Amino acid sequence: MKTKESDQCPTPDWIMNMFKDFFDPCPLNPNPTIDGLAIDWKDKTYVNPPYSNPLPWVEKAIKENKKGKYIVMLLRMDCSTKSFRLLMEAKARIMFINCRIKFSGKWFSPYPNALFILDGKN
Repeated sequence: MKTKESDQCPTPDWIMNMFKDFFDPCPLNPNPTIDGLAIDWKDKTYVNPPYSNPLPWVEKAIKENKKGKYIVMLLRMDCSTKSFRLLMEAKARIMFINCRIKFSGKWFSPYPNALFILDGKN
């Protein structure tokens, strides 16, 4: 659950169900055993990165996508960021979420979110 000290937010179940067979290099875990930024990702990967610093995850996703991997990222919908610009340059598709999502727990996202899809064909 999101706290003032953390921006790690569990992906809502309805989104996780769409990507249940996808690899997650950034699972919600206070004591991770792997560094998702330092390993190779699987052919189908879903990422819900820390919202305070998504840029390294976006850069990694683009790098993995260039290897032909299909990557889906749940991100804040903010077209003023470097992450957004890089994803547009990488020809990501955007699936807008037309409501404020409720993260697993009791709080709603304070901003719009979207799924960014790098399909591995670019």
